[in-house]
Amino acid sequence: MLTIGILHEGKVPPDARVPLSPQQCIKAQELFPVRIRVQSSATRAFTDDEYRQAGLEVVDDISGADALVGVKEVPVADLLPDKTYLFFSHTIKKQTYNRLLLQTIVERRIRLIDYEVLTDDLGDRLVAFGFYAGLVGSHNGLWTYGRRTGAFTLPRLFEKQHYEDVLPVYAQLKLPPLKIVLAGSGRVATGVLRNLHDLGISGVSPRDFLHKSFDRPVFTQLFPQDYVRHKTPDVYFDKQHFYAHGDEYESTFHPFAHRADLFMNGIYYDKRSPMFFSREDMLHPDFSLQVVADISCDIYPDSAVPCTLRPSSIAEPVYGYDPRTGAETPPFQPSAVDVMAIDNLPSELPRDASVYFGRQLLDHVIPALVSNLHSPVLDRATIAEDGKLTPRFAYLSDWIS
Repeated sequence: MLTIGILHEGKVPPDARVPLSPQQCIKAQELFPVRIRVQSSATRAFTDDEYRQAGLEVVDDISGADALVGVKEVPVADLLPDKTYLFFSHTIKKQTYNRLLLQTIVERRIRLIDYEVLTDDLGDRLVAFGFYAGLVGSHNGLWTYGRRTGAFTLPRLFEKQHYEDVLPVYAQLKLPPLKIVLAGSGRVATGVLRNLHDLGISGVSPRDFLHKSFDRPVFTQLFPQDYVRHKTPDVYFDKQHFYAHGDEYESTFHPFAHRADLFMNGIYYDKRSPMFFSREDMLHPDFSLQVVADISCDIYPDSAVPCTLRPSSIAEPVYGYDPRTGAETPPFQPSAVDVMAIDNLPSELPRDASVYFGRQLLDHVIPALVSNLHSPVLDRATIAEDGKLTPRFAYLSDWIS
C-alpha cells in the first residue's frame, strides 16, 4: 500500500494552503489503496485537530511516506534524500531564488514531480490554483482602485473564511463607471470573470470598449489577437504561431492603455513575446491606467508589464511605480501607477482554494500515483530523478551546474 505524506508548509512566510483537506484525505483512502499521514503544522488552514477528528494520523516525522505532497517549495534543509516529492518548485523558468533548491534536489537523488507541468496527453494542465488566483486577484485589483480613488470600499478576502461571505458586500456595492481590461483566457481569467460577474460589472467587446462611452462599470476581455500583431504587415494572426514565435510579434495594446483605468493581467508570459506596454509608453500623456493587477506576477524585465518590480504580499498588497523615474514609490500616489502583484493570491482564501486543488489531485494525481509511480502523467512532470535532470528538463543543466 502506498503511503502519502501531507507536508507542512515550511516556506517563509508560511502558506496556509494544503494539497488535500481532511475529508479529501479520507475519500482518497476509501477510493484507492493508500494510507495518508499528515505532518503536524500550526499554520495551515485546516488544523491538526481537524485531520485527527477525521481519523487521520498526524505526526511530526513524515519520513516513512513513499510520496511527500505539499504546495509551495520545500525548504532545502527539509528535503529528504531518495524521496518522491510533489509541489510547485518554481524552477522551470530558471527562477534565480530557487536555483539552490533544484541543485539540492539533484544532489539528494530526489524525484521532483512539479504540479506546474502535470499535463494530459494534449498538453493541458491538470492541477492548478489559477482560478482562485484570478478570483482573489480581481477582487484585490478593485480593492486597490477603491483605496486609490476613495470611490468605494471593499474588505480584504483574507478577512473572510469563504468567498461566499463577501457576496453580500458586493450586493450593496455602488461602483463608479470605471473601465477594466482583462488579458487572458485560462484558469486565471475564468476566476477573474467569476469575480467581475459577482460584482455586477458588465462585459463589452474590445471595439465597444475603445469607441463607446459608458455610465456604468465595464470590462473587456482580450485574447492574443486583440493585443498583438505580426511585425510583417498583412500577415494574418495565427495563435499557435504566436505561441511558438512570440518574438515575431509586436504589441497593439496601446489603445486600451489609453482608455482603461484598471488592467488585470492573467496571461502566461513567454519572454519571447512583446510586453503589453513599455516604460516609455507609460510616459505618454494619454496613458490612463491607474492600477495594474498583475495576477501572473512575472518580474521585470522578464514580464508582460514593466511596472512589476517585485512581488507584493498579502500583508502589503500594493506598491507604486513612478513612470518618470522607473522606481518604486509608496502606494496611492497621484503621480504613480499602483501595482498589486501578490504571488500567492489563493492563500487569501486557503480553505476554498485547497478544496478546489484537492479535487484535481483526487481526479488526476492520486490515481496515477497508485497505479504506477512512473505513469506518463507523472513522468511528463518529473523534473529530476536519480541524481539528474530528466531529458525534458535538461535545458536547466547549465543553470544548476
